[in-house]
Amino acid sequence: MADGSEKKERPTARFHGRVEGSGRECMEPGCEAPGEFRAPPPEGGSFRDQPAPYRWFCLDHVRAFNARYNFFAGMSVDEINQAQRPYAGWERETRAFATGGADRPPAWADFSDPLDAIGARFRRRMEEERKDGRPLSENDRRALKTLGLATDADRRALRTRYSELVRQYHPDRNGGDRRFEAKLQEVIAAYQALRKSAAFA
Repeated sequence: MADGSEKKERPTARFHGRVEGSGRECMEPGCEAPGEFRAPPPEGGSFRDQPAPYRWFCLDHVRAFNARYNFFAGMSVDEINQAQRPYAGWERETRAFATGGADRPPAWADFSDPLDAIGARFRRRMEEERKDGRPLSENDRRALKTLGLATDADRRALRTRYSELVRQYHPDRNGGDRRFEAKLQEVIAAYQALRKSAAFA
């Protein structure tokens, strides 16, 4: 009978980082097993405007990769000491992420994101950017959602939609029924916020 402490032969994705069914093959030359485990990208690549692609290995080869991985490989003694200082990196000038009220991503080459914590957030955000390049803040996005407008709506669409919703929710258009007053106030506040936004200037 199997002992409860015995290691599982196939670790689960939740606890061991397995990504199943991706269709990737192990990147180890000559290996035909599925590449279900990711490893850091090769050093020295030029990927300034997007994250560097990960390497993908099977379980055996990612274990071998991890066993031989050395963050300090290729560094001189002085460079290693510099990297190990408790405040290493803090003396560099920091970059502001906010531009014109919107959260904008830094160039990918300016930071390390081995767990894809920052990259996942900004990939989603960049897919939602306006085609004209004008920045949208979180408040802008909430206001657009309140009005039921797409990210790329222009000033004319904003005014048209505002007029439609005011007619829809105004008590005078509902026989004096004031049940929609709260919704009307939300619409007015959203319109006023977007009217002053840089995206609709």
